[in-house]
Amino acid sequence: MAFRPNPLSLTVPEPAFESWLRDSGYLELLDQRSSSSAAAPGAAAAASGDAAAASDPYASGFFASVFSGLGTLVSLVTLNPLSKLTTDDFSGETPSWTAAFIGSCDSYSFPSSPAQARLRVHENVRRFARNYATLFILFFACALYQMPFALIGLLSSLALWDFFKFSSHKWGLDQRPVIRQCLVHIAQIVTAVILIWCNVQMAIFCALCVSYAALMLHATFRNLTLSKPPHKKRK
Repeated sequence: MAFRPNPLSLTVPEPAFESWLRDSGYLELLDQRSSSSAAAPGAAAAASGDAAAASDPYASGFFASVFSGLGTLVSLVTLNPLSKLTTDDFSGETPSWTAAFIGSCDSYSFPSSPAQARLRVHENVRRFARNYATLFILFFACALYQMPFALIGLLSSLALWDFFKFSSHKWGLDQRPVIRQCLVHIAQIVTAVILIWCNVQMAIFCALCVSYAALMLHATFRNLTLSKPPHKKRK
């Protein structure tokens, strides 16, 4: 997308312009801007290090790019990918798994800077929130398949609460709030014992770890694309 020259655009602050791009759905431009802003300092550093590289035969741009890439990945360790996630991100339609979520080989690239990596993670998590939630459910189902004892414990807990709900209506426990509250606490304790004894927490932990790794890898390397079509002016 190309913008026409406009003298008034010089008065727009940088954060306001980036906010407009984000709200309008032009995430691809944000990705390109963060990449170009990171390329300028890198070019200056490469120009200043030409003399040192000429004197040192072992110095090369390969090691510099490797350390730069490692620094970019390490910067994501302290990043919370869900910090900007809202409930509205789950209310829309699920993006296409093939065209939008997976994409093609050109849809992936290594982030040029930690700022670009953080931008990609936050924006991709918001856009593909429903896809990542579906992946977590899939990984959790696979973990339960590999741990049938945990699956039995989970089903037993669900059956316990269904029986409690059925008995509450049959015995009229709604009219006896004290007894009902005591039975609820007993059912909670029994449920916790069943889940811990059947090792359900390990299945949840494994699903969370695999889902988090898949989320971070995909959100970091997935290029930002146009999230919504631009509004056309009516004639």
